[in-house]
Amino acid sequence: MEKININEKLNLFSEHWSPKIVGALNGQHVKLAKFQGEFVWHKHEHEDELFYVLDGEFNMEFRDQTINLKTGEFIIVPKNTEHRPVAPKEVSVLLFEPASTLNTGNKKDDTFTKEKQEWI
Repeated sequence: MEKININEKLNLFSEHWSPKIVGALNGQHVKLAKFQGEFVWHKHEHEDELFYVLDGEFNMEFRDQTINLKTGEFIIVPKNTEHRPVAPKEVSVLLFEPASTLNTGNKKDDTFTKEKQEWI
C-alpha cells in the first residue's frame, strides 16, 4: 500500500494532454493530466471516463452542448459519447477510466494520441 500526494505528482510534469498514471484498481487507472487549449474530438466505444477538476476550469464540449467544470466538480462521459475537452488556461484534472482506455479513443492523432502512458 502506498499513499499518493496529488500535488507532488502534478509537480513532476508540465506537458499538456499527456495523462500520467498514479494508481490502479479493479482494472481501472487513476490518472493525472494537465489540459490547455483544445483537444481532438473523439469517443470511447467501450469505456466511460470520469474527469475531476483538481485546479482550474475547462469546458467539456459535446456535439449538442458544452458543460463548464470548475475546481471540485466532475463529469462522467458515458461510453460512445463524442466529446472534446477545451481549456483556455491550464487546468489540472484527475481521470478515472479503464486501463484499456486510449486517450484519443477512436481517433489516432500524431499530436495527442499517447499509446503508452507513463506511471509516475
